[in-house]
Amino acid sequence: MPADVVLGWDVGGAHLKVAAVDRKGRVVQVVQLPCPLWLGLEHLDHAISVALADMPRARLHAVTMTGELTDFFRSRAQGVKTIIARFAKQAPVDRTYLYAGPEGFLTPQNAAQKTDAVASANWAASAQLVASLLPDALFVDIGSTTTDLVPIRGGVLRIRGLNDADRLACEELVYTGVVRTPLMALADRIPFDGQWIPAMAEYFATTADVYRLTGELPEGADQLPAADNGGKSVRDSARRLARMIGRDLESAPLAQWKQCARQLADLQLWQIRQACERVLSRADINNRGPVVGAGTGRFLAAKLAAQLGRRYRDFGSLIDAAPDTASWASSCAPAVAVALLAQRRKRK
Repeated sequence: MPADVVLGWDVGGAHLKVAAVDRKGRVVQVVQLPCPLWLGLEHLDHAISVALADMPRARLHAVTMTGELTDFFRSRAQGVKTIIARFAKQAPVDRTYLYAGPEGFLTPQNAAQKTDAVASANWAASAQLVASLLPDALFVDIGSTTTDLVPIRGGVLRIRGLNDADRLACEELVYTGVVRTPLMALADRIPFDGQWIPAMAEYFATTADVYRLTGELPEGADQLPAADNGGKSVRDSARRLARMIGRDLESAPLAQWKQCARQLADLQLWQIRQACERVLSRADINNRGPVVGAGTGRFLAAKLAAQLGRRYRDFGSLIDAAPDTASWASSCAPAVAVALLAQRRKRK
């Protein structure tokens, strides 16, 4: 593997994702590491250290983030500044740039002065890269925690919001994902045994349990402890799901819990589709424009494409990636995108 690469970093609140891109623009390595930032900065320090040891030496570091949103920080601005400072302790400041959406790449010093532009801009990097490759598309990044919906028309992002608050309001950001979302946020009633049973408002189970039961959870996607800190077998997930409606696993056959999980998965897909319909209703995207799926939950994006009557394209199919990295490149699209965008910038 070449030692001269651009490293793209996506510093999330739960995971650290890093992608290495060589001089030819090929994604040669991707890694995702658990990083529960809400538990303390030592988790970020450790993840950065592990990533730097695992990745080739970089001539440039391009960083984006969402981790500033975690409640470990007093404010998003403090979060951005702290993450920049911690990153600078291990990576060379003179070869590090922060992605700031429409403002492009900033030095760490300038980024610390423009925290609003840097905060949670990772979606914009992925969407901007897709827009440079496809004139019309609906970019759908479904991750472990959130879903980003970005309409692209004429190679331009046809968005209404830039920050989290505005994007939530117009449903370009849907706070639901396929690993970490608590089931109490997915449905207030759960269908089971011919009844709609009120869901307990407790952190008993997550969507990782749902998709483990449906058999769709990608390998390596669930890197953090389960809701009960218990096991991650199919039966363990069924046990947690049963607790959401006041039952024990043994009160029904496993097949019935799997059916319950499929119904919950349908409810989540419906929620995301409703947001897609709203976004598409104002974007006027050409009917030939595909749904481009990214993120750990892009298997849902493929289902959405079918329901919306559009072609599906995987993010990984739009870029040059080594065969053993293509899947993770799609799962970690923002890290790949900032690396490729930074490389393009340096060529100019």
